[in-house]
Amino acid sequence: MAHPLASPDAKYTYADLSSWPDDERWELIEGKAYAMTTPNRWHSLVSTNLARILTNHFHGSPCEVHIGNFGIRLPKGQEKDEEVDTVVIPDLVVVCDQSKLDERGCRGAPELIVEILSPSTAAHDQLRKLNLYEKHGVKEYWIISPDGILMSFTLKSGKRYGRPDILDRTMKLKSRQFPGLGVDLDQVFPPEPPKVVRQSPASYVASPAAQKSHRKRT
Repeated sequence: MAHPLASPDAKYTYADLSSWPDDERWELIEGKAYAMTTPNRWHSLVSTNLARILTNHFHGSPCEVHIGNFGIRLPKGQEKDEEVDTVVIPDLVVVCDQSKLDERGCRGAPELIVEILSPSTAAHDQLRKLNLYEKHGVKEYWIISPDGILMSFTLKSGKRYGRPDILDRTMKLKSRQFPGLGVDLDQVFPPEPPKVVRQSPASYVASPAAQKSHRKRT
């Protein structure tokens, strides 16, 4: 979840990012800085539930699961880290290529990225990041929306994402990148709050005693 820096013309790199305060979280996309917002309760619950499922599935495998605050450097080529101008912090990441991992996080595209939407950043994750992850070869990209919908994009042989699988909270996601990985979405999404029926006083039907009292007063 991110908002752009006010100065649209400035360009930054990983070297700049590394010098900014530790208590601030930023992403860079082709040199443009985006401030990361604080997740709400729903976002946190979905992230925690899904992380538990993924961690259990990949336990004992070479794949690592990371939740939040894990930087992904996406270089254009062989430039040094300090020159990289695209650094993202997805909500959830699965990295299976150990050669991409170091103390700074991950350099190169992970196998799976998950982004959990907020109303203010939906376009950022669904358009800008979708194109970015496709360009850099992220093999599977899941987008989770607050209305209980998950879209799963898989990289095809032409290095483009095909039509997404679209599922709701009653369905089971079957990963195309990881055979055997199935996610029951009712275990990911928090229970929906009970619906409250609201009525104004004018809609209430008065009791016979109240109607009789009203006639006497009039």
